[in-house]
Amino acid sequence: STIVGIEESIQEILLNLKEIVLRSNLYGVRDASICVKGPRYITAQDIILPPSVEIVDTTQPIANLRESIDFCIELQIKRDRGYHTELRKNSQDGSYPIDAVSMPVRNVNYSIFSCGNGNEKHEILFLEIWTNGSLTPKEALYEASRNLIDLFLPFLHAEEERASFEENKNRFTPPLLTFQKRFTNLKKNKKGIPLNCIFIDQLELPSRTYNCLKRANIHTLLDLLSKTEEDLMRIDSFCMEDGKLIWDTLEKHLPMDLPKNKFLL
Repeated sequence: STIVGIEESIQEILLNLKEIVLRSNLYGVRDASICVKGPRYITAQDIILPPSVEIVDTTQPIANLRESIDFCIELQIKRDRGYHTELRKNSQDGSYPIDAVSMPVRNVNYSIFSCGNGNEKHEILFLEIWTNGSLTPKEALYEASRNLIDLFLPFLHAEEERASFEENKNRFTPPLLTFQKRFTNLKKNKKGIPLNCIFIDQLELPSRTYNCLKRANIHTLLDLLSKTEEDLMRIDSFCMEDGKLIWDTLEKHLPMDLPKNKFLL
C-alpha cells in the first residue's frame, strides 16, 4: 500500500529501515522516532535516537516526501543476533514488525604461513574480517573467541571434575586389605590375648564409631578383626575417620606390632 505524498510504498519504507545499521552496547528495547515535514528526503540522520544508540551510516535513505505533509513514526529498537522473524501483532493498530538480520560480519578470510629456522617451526594465522560497522573487526574477533571458549568450557569442566573425582577416590577409598594380618600378630603375641573376651566397650571408642560397630553386630575384638576394611566401609554411617580411630586405639592399647597408616585421610 502507498501513502499520499510519499514516493515509496510502506513495504519499501520498511525495507529501507531494515537496511539501517545501528551500533549499541546495551541490550533491551530502545525507543526512537522520526518526525519531519515535507517536501524533503528522509534519511537515517532524521531518526531521533537515545544516547546509547548510534547510526553507522546516516545517509541511508528512508523515504521521499513529495508534498507538504507531516511524516511521524515511532520506532522500537532492540539488540539481537542472527536472523529474527517478527510475527504480526494485532494488539496495536498501525504497527509494522520488521524481520531483522543481525549479522555484523560480512566476510572473513584466513591464511596460515609457516616460518622458523632449523628444527623450530612456527605458524602465523592471518585473519581478514569485514563488518557492517555495528562491530569493529577487533570486537567481532573478541566476541567470536569468547563464544568459542564458552562453547568448550563445559567439556573442560567435566574433565576437571572427573579428574578431581578420581583424585578424591584414590585418596579416600580404603585399601582392600583385611585385618587378618593383625589377627595373626595378636595370636602370636606371647601374652595370649583372648580376643573373644575383649569387648569393643573396653576400647573407649567415640559413641558414633561404637554405635556403628554395634549396629553391624560387632561386639568383641574377635568380631572386629574378622572384618575386612571393605566390610567396615559398608557399614551405614561408617567413614574413614572411624577406621583411623579404631586403628589408633588398637595401636595404643594392644601390645602388638601394627603396620603404620593403613587408614589414610
